[in-house]
Amino acid sequence: MPDFDPKAIAKRALPLVDLTNLNDDCTAKDVAILCDRAVTAHGNVAAICIWPRFVADARPLLAGSGVKIATVVNFPHGGEKTLEVVDETAKAVADGADEIDLVMAYGAFKAGRPGFAEEQIRRVRKAAGEAKLKVILETGEIGDPLLIHAASQLAVDAGADFIKTSTGKVAVNATPEAAEIMLTVIEENRRHGRIDVGFKPAGGIRTIADAGAYLAIADKILGANWVCAQTFRFGASGLLDALVAALDGTAAQLGEGY
Repeated sequence: MPDFDPKAIAKRALPLVDLTNLNDDCTAKDVAILCDRAVTAHGNVAAICIWPRFVADARPLLAGSGVKIATVVNFPHGGEKTLEVVDETAKAVADGADEIDLVMAYGAFKAGRPGFAEEQIRRVRKAAGEAKLKVILETGEIGDPLLIHAASQLAVDAGADFIKTSTGKVAVNATPEAAEIMLTVIEENRRHGRIDVGFKPAGGIRTIADAGAYLAIADKILGANWVCAQTFRFGASGLLDALVAALDGTAAQLGEGY
């Protein structure tokens, strides 16, 4: 791979990371550690992504850092209790969440009820107010490329600020194939004069090579100047260590970090 430059990729990717802890056993102490990791000697990540119950705890820990607080709703299974999801969203925003990562009701969508999935997104969009809304399609569960394309467009039409591949909680999470479809939908909407929607691959992105692959797909479809924290995020828990190691010049000792 002659153009593979780990340090250049790391420098580009670090400010795009949504540093994530959605472990079932996550504690307030773990969130404090996550907040500390989010601020590095090489710059800060874009956001942390945590369970809603920790949003209020994280707010003072990140004050003044510029790091956003993202949280998840309807997570991880994309259920159909819309009123509960709307309430969950409103509480998260009141607690200080800057960004809401909503799992689309992908089961309803796959079962031939796209209108239900779309209406749920619209209602969460309204409840989120000024918070950024990322809609998780769960592409590995949708499977069919045509349905991934349709789900992406549905989320855009319903008011998503970002479309996101996955929860990281299923067998198949982010894949280059799903990324290409989703980024193509974003490009199609741009061509028709619609406001930019962002893209977030998540689940299984751990190495600099992984990050470089997704950045290359985005560059190919949308141009080298499109990617920034306003339009592209990596949802990851382990990627940051590889990026920092490359920027520190110690990545050669971390073979798997490439």
